[in-house]
Amino acid sequence: MSLDDRVRDLVAFAFDYSPAMRGILDGAGVTPGDIRSAADLAKIPVTSKDRLVEIHQANPPFGGFLTVPIEDLPRIYISPGPIYDPQPVPNDPQALLEPFRSVGFGRGDRVLNTFMYHLSPAGLLMDDALRAVGATVIPTGPGNTELQIMMMTALQATGFVGQPSYLMTLLDAAAKMGIPNEMIPIKKALFSAEPYLPFQRERFEGEFGMVTTSAYGTADVGLIGYTMHDVTGFRIMSHVYIEICDPASGQPVESGGAGEVVVTTFNTAYPLIRFGTGDLGALAPQPDPRLGGAQQLLGLFGRSGEAIKVRGMFLHPNQILAAMSRLPQVNRAQAVITRVENRDVLTMRVELHPEHADMDVDEPVRNLIQAMARLRVDEVEVCPHGTLETGGRVVRDARQWT
Repeated sequence: MSLDDRVRDLVAFAFDYSPAMRGILDGAGVTPGDIRSAADLAKIPVTSKDRLVEIHQANPPFGGFLTVPIEDLPRIYISPGPIYDPQPVPNDPQALLEPFRSVGFGRGDRVLNTFMYHLSPAGLLMDDALRAVGATVIPTGPGNTELQIMMMTALQATGFVGQPSYLMTLLDAAAKMGIPNEMIPIKKALFSAEPYLPFQRERFEGEFGMVTTSAYGTADVGLIGYTMHDVTGFRIMSHVYIEICDPASGQPVESGGAGEVVVTTFNTAYPLIRFGTGDLGALAPQPDPRLGGAQQLLGLFGRSGEAIKVRGMFLHPNQILAAMSRLPQVNRAQAVITRVENRDVLTMRVELHPEHADMDVDEPVRNLIQAMARLRVDEVEVCPHGTLETGGRVVRDARQWT
């Protein structure tokens, strides 16, 4: 089926069975008959993450997007907002396995899965895919570095799934333990949730002879694309279609131009049509022939909104504001993200009301951010009254990716 046919059928189905999508189309004065091709998607408004939150909160738990009975859902997750993300059975399960097959995961592989397994979808999504291609999963989750190294060596784990910075941590720790490079059994790796940097690739593929890929995705959509050897950017997977749009107007930018990554997913159980990821990127006007006709996302250039991905989790300004609203002593707050030795560092800068200037808020700030955003605070900095700008950025990304 052609792309235009898939788009046409998806919009017609969503209009009939998804009250939320019907409302979006009706609000824009668009009918399914107006969408005859992928180019016509531009007639439908982009749904931002913030707008998605509003729709979900107005019609819980799934905002009217779900088109199947809740009883048919294998799992339900939660993502920042909060939004309850259904995990429906995919229309094309094989499409979701493309990144894993690209590095050769299969029967005989034992894979450390270092993504979290609770609340967010990453851990179980990777687990399902690895088992579907025949691999054996070692569900370690994040942290416990020495235990991970013990399991890696004792079980002769051939694969790794997680953040590239954490594999760097594992390899550094193994070296300090006196384990030589040739005794590291990992030969295949799939990364996500943070940039995969050239010096990391040189180490993994050069020093250790690994085959690696980096996958791009979001909690609301799942995996969107993955890298391939000697191909710039990401190969976009067949279960989604992306546009690059002006963040203000929602209209596609000229071919090759930079803009917001807007995703349409072909999963009819939860049809997100023109979902604005908040990520900035650019499409190749002429995709690399080695991609077999797939779209090519040349790269990701940051965020169009204020949400920032920290240790694989998006940190939204409304999470900071909601957490600090429970501390009346706090006048203003700002989260600052820096990077030290391959790890993200979260510093909370808080400004107290003058009458509470001597109060110790270190522990309550840490606890509230942990509870609201599921992120550990590394440092709490109390600033003098008047330091933080009124209306300034609530989440500031000060990381240097070099």
